[in-house]
Amino acid sequence: MYEPTHLRTFLAVAQTLSFTQAARRLGLRQSTVSQHVRRLEDGAGRRLFVRDTHRVALTEDGEAMLGFARTILAAHERAAAFFTGTRLRGRLRFGASEDFVLTRLPEILETFRRDHPEVDLELTVELSGILHRQLESGRHDLVLAKRRADDTHGELVWQDRLTWIGAPGLRLDAERPVPLILFPAPAITRARALEVLEAHGRDWRIACTSGSLSGLVAAARAGLGVMAHTRGLIPPGLAEVPVRGGASGRGGAAVALPDLGTVDFVLLHGRRRPAAQGAAEALAEAILAGADRLHRGA
Repeated sequence: MYEPTHLRTFLAVAQTLSFTQAARRLGLRQSTVSQHVRRLEDGAGRRLFVRDTHRVALTEDGEAMLGFARTILAAHERAAAFFTGTRLRGRLRFGASEDFVLTRLPEILETFRRDHPEVDLELTVELSGILHRQLESGRHDLVLAKRRADDTHGELVWQDRLTWIGAPGLRLDAERPVPLILFPAPAITRARALEVLEAHGRDWRIACTSGSLSGLVAAARAGLGVMAHTRGLIPPGLAEVPVRGGASGRGGAAVALPDLGTVDFVLLHGRRRPAAQGAAEALAEAILAGADRLHRGA
């Protein structure tokens, strides 16, 4: 009733909210993606997506199907591994961006370790920019990170908007430079924040720099300034600062912060090492299957 292929396609669409991007991720034609979703909806007897020419959104039944799809695919993979007698082994060097420190990535890694106990998983948490450099130098087998603006490499996990966040009720002074809370260079969000402020002629100053997301969050909660962050991964205790209005300057005048645009989160494979290739592919599949938990459940 629920074909694994159709479930994988459903998850790809649910994570990207785009039939086009799901087709690109899976290496399929868009018509094939639509066919897989339609067959899954026919089997379930329910609509899983609301879609028109402008947007794609999950229905309530689609939200419920997310959990079932992950469970079914995980059971399918465990059964296939058991009966084929294939057990992954070896050392897997995995790099994850600081963005995922406060998400449910540990749950995905815990499940992976349980399913593949003979894989020696080595985790590195770093800034996306640094992970890109380390990957290029051969230090990682798999990386989950933000993609640089001028880059097209990597398998898209999801795309999200960048937004300005700060302490709830934060008030910015329209006559003073924007106080920024930033990762150090070569952080991708740092570069984007500075680029858009410069492009809009806005003065800025650095109020806090930290290589740790926890350090930045602490500074933001203390009201030291604003930070550029992914909308789907806003840490507890912080709130979105509206791009237009909401943050008031002297006399109640609206302080306008420029739009930061979107950011892609991607999986990138390192130089092929036969001993790690199978494990890297298995972990990549686990991350893609659980991608909605990374940003929806953050």
